Amino acid sequence: MSKQTREKSSKSKAAAKAGNKLPARPAKPSAAAAPANKPAAGKVAAAKPMPKPAKKAATAPAKPAKAAKKPSPPAAAPALAEGARAPDFALARDGGEILKLADCSGQKLVIFFYPRANTPGCTREAIDFSRLKKDFAACGTRVIGVSADSVKAQDSFRDKHQLTTPLLSDPTHAMLEAYGAWGEKSLYGRKFEGILRTTVLIGSDGHIAKVWRNVKVDGHAEQVLAAAREL
Repeated sequence: MSKQTREKSSKSKAAAKAGNKLPARPAKPSAAAAPANKPAAGKVAAAKPMPKPAKKAATAPAKPAKAAKKPSPPAAAPALAEGARAPDFALARDGGEILKLADCSGQKLVIFFYPRANTPGCTREAIDFSRLKKDFAACGTRVIGVSADSVKAQDSFRDKHQLTTPLLSDPTHAMLEAYGAWGEKSLYGRKFEGILRTTVLIGSDGHIAKVWRNVKVDGHAEQVLAAAREL
């Protein structure tokens, strides 16, 4: 056998041996190589708790807007109770002289409060009290009138109607308010503050004996005279 023939024969045997060998089996994947999302054999994966939905913030109901405060109504005239001590006063009268409550001490006193000098109702009332001045004096009673008119207006009122009762001027309404003769009035549906026609009888002891409110002029002076005689 030639050398070339022998080399071919050797190569053929080597190829045959290589063909008889089986291919190696692939290695099994180890447990460590198992996918992370699969649980290990024999163990049950614990279920993860679902996240709770966030609570919505409670919305407080809107508070209603506060209504604007209404202006307070004018204070009503204070009630002058019978039996109470007469409020003190010191006012200028017609002619300019100052007249005080103390000047009338020891005698009964009638004070008639009238809205305005030289108006029809006030004129009749002042004339009636002047006409009965002597009768009041006979029962120990003095009579004076009071309004918010100026001293000059009171002078004109006295002279025009020959009035004989002192007429006091109270432009600040201090005495009018103290005696309950100032408050809310109504005329043709319109409300306003002003003098309330009022008459007060004060006893010789300085206490309120009787009060007439919302006076009607006709016959009023005679009614007050009768009360003064009985006191």
